[in-house]
Amino acid sequence: MTSDTTTPPRRDRTHWLYLAVIVAVVAGVLVGWLAPGFGKSVGELGTIFVNLIKMMITPVIFCTIVLGIGSVRAAARVGRVGGLAIGYFLVMSTVALGIGLAVGNLLHPGSGLNVAAHAKEVTKYATDAKAAGGTWQFFEDIVPTTLLSSLTSGKVLQALFVALLAGFAIQAMGTAGEPILRGVASIQKMVFRILTMILWLAPIGAFGAMANVVARTGLDAVKQLALLMVAFYLTCVVFIFGVLGLLLRVVAGNSIFKLVRYLAREYLLIFATSSSESALPRLIAKMEHAGVDRTTVGVVVPTGYSFNLDGTAIYLTMATLFVADAMGKPLAWHEQIGLLLFMIVASKGAAGVTGAGLATLAGGLQSHRPELLDGVGLIVGIDRFMSEARALTNFSGNAVATLLVGTWTHTVDADRVRAVLDREIPFDERTMVDDEPVGPHDKDLVPA
Repeated sequence: MTSDTTTPPRRDRTHWLYLAVIVAVVAGVLVGWLAPGFGKSVGELGTIFVNLIKMMITPVIFCTIVLGIGSVRAAARVGRVGGLAIGYFLVMSTVALGIGLAVGNLLHPGSGLNVAAHAKEVTKYATDAKAAGGTWQFFEDIVPTTLLSSLTSGKVLQALFVALLAGFAIQAMGTAGEPILRGVASIQKMVFRILTMILWLAPIGAFGAMANVVARTGLDAVKQLALLMVAFYLTCVVFIFGVLGLLLRVVAGNSIFKLVRYLAREYLLIFATSSSESALPRLIAKMEHAGVDRTTVGVVVPTGYSFNLDGTAIYLTMATLFVADAMGKPLAWHEQIGLLLFMIVASKGAAGVTGAGLATLAGGLQSHRPELLDGVGLIVGIDRFMSEARALTNFSGNAVATLLVGTWTHTVDADRVRAVLDREIPFDERTMVDDEPVGPHDKDLVPA
């Protein structure tokens, strides 16, 4: 009888991490409700955790894009992917805008509310909106002060811009650039290892964030605005499973339900932190694992985090109509369209600003209907809860966009996508990096 010498695979213990996150969220709500003083004091735990995640975003994006572009022989493919992605993002933002308008005008959730008691809280967000600059400031900020400052500024588009330049430069170097690519690949693995270590602090961050927000707003404030919150959440659900799900089925032949299941842990992480940025590195790793070409992932995902803001579009639409109704000064149709189109553009300029959604909302009202600005204070109490659905929708839009653009540009292995979504090829939670290339264009990759 022969003995089985096969080494058993290491057990995946990360499921305990995500169970701990759920427990931490529930505990945070209870602590914030029953001991608000203590709940406020631990709020910084959530801020520290999100800052740790944001610390890793720039190196993850830089390494991913440099490896994706630098190892691809055909530079034209990058331009085609980027062009299709931008066009798709603009169309979907418009669709999200229209859905938010329809729901807001149908429900009128702000009618009859008194917002005078919350007016003082607006000043901070109006100041943030002004500091964020406008559309031209947004484009100007893409170019960093120095080459290295793009890696330390914390601005995603600056890292993207420099990574594109570095990727194309390495590509032009040919075989001379191969040692650089091997070095960047090693750095990428180290970065993902660090990120995995940080994620074990997620329960602590989730507890601090939830305890703080419940302590500051109280359950009564949440109940008062329940209609707006429920309407917003339902609108996001319809957009994800209706609009995005239909597109994914028609174009790529995949199920949105299976994709959501595949990204379940990322959804939980976003829900706990109210930031889609916390799952950006994992989305990059999972899309590559699913069979999307590294170049496509490296271009679409980071760009989508600044341009593809479907959840933000819905939020700005419904929040604007809510404020106008609550102030007793509803907007006419032409005012709604003009103001909200302005906000969609302005939201790009507010990317990276704390409270970007509120900052953009305040800035738009201040420039178009200043008499409504005081009403933004009513949103402050529940913005933290609404930001969860906003972040989940933005994340879903970027995940679907990656598969769609990959399908249109023939840079995705459709068979592998189906196998991964059917759980036939599990994702390696220990490293978040596949050691072997998986895309349909592996022949274009420079061998290590």
